[in-house]
Parts: sequence; structure tokens; C-alpha cells
Amino acid sequence: MTTWLTAEEQRAWRGLMQLTSQLQTALGRQLQDEHGISVADYEVLGRLSGTSGEALRARELGASLGWEQSRLSHQLSRMQRRGLVEREECETDRRGATFRLTPEGRTAIEGAAPGHVEAVRRLVFDVLSPDQVTQMASLTGHLLDHLEGSGRRAGEATASR
Repeated sequence: MTTWLTAEEQRAWRGLMQLTSQLQTALGRQLQDEHGISVADYEVLGRLSGTSGEALRARELGASLGWEQSRLSHQLSRMQRRGLVEREECETDRRGATFRLTPEGRTAIEGAAPGHVEAVRRLVFDVLSPDQVTQMASLTGHLLDHLEGSGRRAGEATASR
């Protein structure tokens, strides 16, 4: 039997969905208007720029972003065509590929990061108290840990069949 959401749970859930959508739209608009890149471009560029050698195996990149393989593949193809990343064959595994930040990709992330951080601060953190930021970090961390644990358990159940 389904246990329906309470009125307060519905309010929280709908608020989370609306907040997520509006933040993605506002941040996407800021990145596109000011730097000609998407939120997805920014996420990939940010992950690559934060790694040693500015490169990651596709599998590791997808896992760090929480993206399905097909989404990652399409995104990396678009970014490759625009010269933001380059693909290298993996020396240790012929089936794998490594993606590296290009000089154009480095310029894009370095140019976009300050304005993006300012937009995040203006839209989120400037209107929250330090205690609310701590609560948000705790809640999001708790939910992400739960989701990651659920994903592992679902994968383990599937693999054991």
C-alpha cells in the first residue's frame, strides 16, 4: 500500500523541485549569456580542472558527475567539437578513454568561474544564515549518502541475480 506524502512533505518536495529547476535555469542563463557555455559544460570543465593533469578517465568523470554513460558521451562529443576537451586513448585499457582539458577549456573555466561563483553566492548563500548553510550542507550530504548507498545496494541486487 502506498504511503502518500503528508502536506508538509509535499510542500518540502515541491519546493525542492522548484528550487532546483529555478537555480538550474538562472545559473544556465548566466553561464550562457556571459561565457557561451552550459551548466553541463561548466560541470565537466570544473571536474577536469580540479584534477591532477587536468584529465580523467571517462568512467571516473561520469561517476564524479553522477551521469549516465550516454549523457556523458554526448556531452563530451559536443565539447570535443568545440575544442574544450580532447580525447586520448587509455594506454592501459584499449576500451577506455581519457578526456583532457584543452587550453580553450582552461580559458573557458577560468573565465566563467568568478561570475558563476558570484551568481551562486547571490542566489543562494547571501540569503542564508551561517546556521542555514550548515543545515543545508548536512541535509544534502545525508540525502546524497543515502542515494549513493541505495544505488550500490540496487546494483548489488541486480548483479547477484
